[in-house]
Amino acid sequence: MLRTLIRDLHDHIGKETTVMGSVDIRRDHGKLIFVDLRDRSGILQMVAIPTHVEAHAMASTIRPEWTIEVTGHVKQRPEKMVNKNIPSGDIELEITSLTVLSKAEELPFEKDADVNLDTLLDYRPLTLRNQRGRDIFTLQATIVNAYREALRKRDFTEFQAPAIVGGDAEGGAAAFKVDYFYNKKAYLATSPQLYKEIMVGPFERAFTIAKIFRAEKHATTRHLAEITQMDFEMGFIRSHLDVMEILEDVVRDVVKAATDTHGDIFERFKTPAPKLGKKFPILRLSEAQEIIEKEFGGKAVGEPDMEPEHERQICEWALKKHDSDFVFITHYPTSKRAFYTYADPENPELSLSFDLLFRGLEINSGSQRIHDYDEMVRKIESRGMNPELFSFYLQAFKYGLPPHGGCSTGLERITARMLDLPNVKEASAFPRDLNRIDTLLSGS
Repeated sequence: MLRTLIRDLHDHIGKETTVMGSVDIRRDHGKLIFVDLRDRSGILQMVAIPTHVEAHAMASTIRPEWTIEVTGHVKQRPEKMVNKNIPSGDIELEITSLTVLSKAEELPFEKDADVNLDTLLDYRPLTLRNQRGRDIFTLQATIVNAYREALRKRDFTEFQAPAIVGGDAEGGAAAFKVDYFYNKKAYLATSPQLYKEIMVGPFERAFTIAKIFRAEKHATTRHLAEITQMDFEMGFIRSHLDVMEILEDVVRDVVKAATDTHGDIFERFKTPAPKLGKKFPILRLSEAQEIIEKEFGGKAVGEPDMEPEHERQICEWALKKHDSDFVFITHYPTSKRAFYTYADPENPELSLSFDLLFRGLEINSGSQRIHDYDEMVRKIESRGMNPELFSFYLQAFKYGLPPHGGCSTGLERITARMLDLPNVKEASAFPRDLNRIDTLLSGS
């Protein structure tokens, strides 16, 4: 008999069918044994009754996380017994045959137990199976898909950026060195930026979803050593505002996909759907700092960047004044932005750059880029770098690039903010930080 997924069992009411999955929980109620089965599509309550002797005996032995194959009759549950919290709550499977496919050792803690972050991550192969883990990465998969589709329908072409590069695209970010052939210098990519700009030449609009790596020794709730970046670049822009307009449209599409599809997840996390307002408010850094000092006190004006507390405060202001969980901050000092960032012609000390903040955290950074070859060479030299090390990248400019710009969204950060996770590590299935890599758990 072919396997039936739990989500399709309503088509089999009154029939015998076979399901496969993992035991979520077993409950003994006198002579009746109830088993909650989990497969990729949902949760199902099954019942073993004494009249099916062999199946009942086998059901009495199974434990959480055992994988099993079960054949039985799909039955409608009485109205008063319906579990309205799950889609299959109005049906159950009466077990007639049960086969164990694999056994599991006794769990070190209840799978859905509220454990500290280190324990959660140390036992990631197990904790990913709990409801919270499944919810986080189900939502994250939807975010990625929605981001990809949002850009495709706006005529962006996806490409695959390399993870091994010959230099640091950010001009200062700490990079992991790689042992490469013939003793050549190589690094794990800190950004796909240079490759995005190259792709503007053939495609005008390009995007990539890439792994990037940062060797900065951060130990915060907002940083990881390995990050998934969702990046796009677009040509023939008039200013950074064109990039911001596309980004806002993409974010709106992503939020809609997440909330339309996963209302149950937001409900379980007790997190409201993101507020989008009519338009995301746009503030210059100096304007945001003045608001922070006026509304919240403290020192902010004149600082070259925003402190985490200031990001939280300006997001609080945006929600109150504009009904938006998102706010753009623009015109950061040119000296604090990457070398390829375009300076404001009206004030070259400031850049045509922006950050997008979401619920108190920067989730996206972008700008208009320098597109003139000679200007790019001068800027590289002014930062104390050697243009010859960027010769491959500079070909794109030597042979002509239109005015262009782009931005980069951190997948883990936007996921964390959507569900109000206390630490961005929870939004990475297998996080990398100062102390965490898989082999360390085994002492290797």
